Amino acid sequence: MIAPARLALAEGLAVRIARWARALGADDAAAAALQRATLALGLANADGHVCLPLAELLPDTTDPRDQDTALDALRRALRASPLVGDADAIERADAGTPLTTPLVLDDGDRLYLARDFDHERRLAARLARAAAAPPAPIAPATAALLHELFDGPRDGEPDWQQVAAALALRRRLVVISGGPGTGKTTTVVKLLACLLAAEPDCRIALAAPTGKAAARMSQALRERAAALPPALRAWLPAEASTVHRLLGVRPGPDRFAHHAGQPLALDALVVDEASMLDLALARRLLEAVPEHARIVLLGDKDQLAAVESGAVFAELSADPTLSAATREALAAVCGVTPAALRVRSPAAMRVVTPESLATPGTARTEARASPLQDCAVWFARTHRFQPGSGIARLAAAINAGRAPETLATLRDAAAGGDLQWLDDAGEPPSSAPGPRVWQTMTEGIAPYLDAVLRHPQDPAAVARAWGGFVVLTALRGGARGQQAINERLERHARRHLGTLPAADGRAPWWPGRPVMVLHNDPVLRLFNGDIGFVLPDSRGVLQAWFPVASGESAAPAASAEEDEAGAEGRWRAVPPLRLPPHQTAFAMTVHKAQGSEFDRVLLLLPAQAGRVLTRELLYTGVTRAREAVVVCGSEDVVADAVAAPTRRRSGLLARLHGMVVVR
Repeated sequence: MIAPARLALAEGLAVRIARWARALGADDAAAAALQRATLALGLANADGHVCLPLAELLPDTTDPRDQDTALDALRRALRASPLVGDADAIERADAGTPLTTPLVLDDGDRLYLARDFDHERRLAARLARAAAAPPAPIAPATAALLHELFDGPRDGEPDWQQVAAALALRRRLVVISGGPGTGKTTTVVKLLACLLAAEPDCRIALAAPTGKAAARMSQALRERAAALPPALRAWLPAEASTVHRLLGVRPGPDRFAHHAGQPLALDALVVDEASMLDLALARRLLEAVPEHARIVLLGDKDQLAAVESGAVFAELSADPTLSAATREALAAVCGVTPAALRVRSPAAMRVVTPESLATPGTARTEARASPLQDCAVWFARTHRFQPGSGIARLAAAINAGRAPETLATLRDAAAGGDLQWLDDAGEPPSSAPGPRVWQTMTEGIAPYLDAVLRHPQDPAAVARAWGGFVVLTALRGGARGQQAINERLERHARRHLGTLPAADGRAPWWPGRPVMVLHNDPVLRLFNGDIGFVLPDSRGVLQAWFPVASGESAAPAASAEEDEAGAEGRWRAVPPLRLPPHQTAFAMTVHKAQGSEFDRVLLLLPAQAGRVLTRELLYTGVTRAREAVVVCGSEDVVADAVAAPTRRRSGLLARLHGMVVVR
């Protein structure tokens, strides 16, 4: 379901476009057609699509024999409007030329909001320049270090971590996709060691879309770096930043300090959890990277796409094939045969040649190499879960779209272990979680509440306990949504923690309340997704405690609050009344949990299937767990989710290809 605010925005834009068209002389029929198209495009955009194929604007009652004629009439009507720009003409113009129409139509019959078309063409241009840069040779000393740091081939099979690192040393753009525990972070640590050994002055930036993801990246890098020789370990960057912090987010119309005209001072950028980058943020980030710099994007192509428009990472990692020349070069460095580096090509991309478009009725399709061939590597082998573990088998079945196997895995694991299934569909009331589910939730947060009682002034200890268990939901609202679950768990927590000083059952702030920031606040240096904990300071005054990022002073701007060191790192206090919009964080949506990992997860599914519940959401929720996951939902809902993959409309690969993709 599209949020009412997004629906109202789409409807308002459609009405405004129609009025604008009439003011420019359009008749009622033309204005009405433009209004319908704009409304459909706005709704598609609210649903995460970057563009809208014109065929989806045809009425469902259109006779298949008349579809070509109806589509041609719609196309001509839109192109005749002064409010619809021509994509080819825009792309031929200077990149800095502002768009003057609110809508854009390309030769692939994709209709865009001008803002999204501008993001897409500029991102495509930056990616194309990075992908087309000549490969750099790998020096013998660097090749020797690659062999020292990586396991290397085994029984003729490549070490794909070593291959990915070698590819990143050669190319300016590399996309590494793999599920949890497949070694992406380990690969990056060793890659950076090789890069710094060859270029000690190399300026490296590490980033992730959210504060949680950045903190986890920093911790994982420190842990993996411990295995490096001390001299190499000392060169590595110590901390990761959020993308917004890296770009220098600030109030006002110029949102970021760094952009194409004021690029970042770096030679290599590594972005973790890049599947969370939406089209607009990806464009802004990559345009701010200097042309000479390396770009390494890490993520999981099978996870949920970004909340906003686009599925950039999935598109960029779609083709892991390597050209013959690249296989030859990597084989020589990695000690395998070129044939061993040949991977199965995804479904062939069909394209329509521009020449055939010029002559109606002669359209001809050809199979072409991906525009990002030689840029992507897939990791498939997981090192986190034991072979045959319940979580690993469940994730694989979900990912493959096999509903019967998914349900069989859940049934086999119903007795416990690292995977548990609570089918509470028949427990009254059917729409709310059943008693067994509530009991599992309260037992899950019990260690956290005990940690607050034992260490009320140690944010680090409390944070560690919080990371041991979390409830993930598919929805925000409703009886099985994040809001309702947080309210009930909050009441339980208040009762349990009521003996602490400063506890007040009437106040919104209470010791032990975990909070998640929902909006960026550059002044307080708090960003969407940051997690804090309400605890008393040394004077007994309740504060919201947040971890101090690298290079940050402990006290937020305009505040002289003290910082306190727990068992790990430093923490800074923010007066609760100054916090930006936030929510209690016993439960969060799966979308908000991206970039995070927890020891144990309870995944609460809706009572009925819906558009929100997809294969990617189910997979993402399950794979947030390191040790154990409890899936709560009916058999029908699980099966429907597995059978509903996410499809997001975009023209990014087509724009990169310079041709029109026929999907």
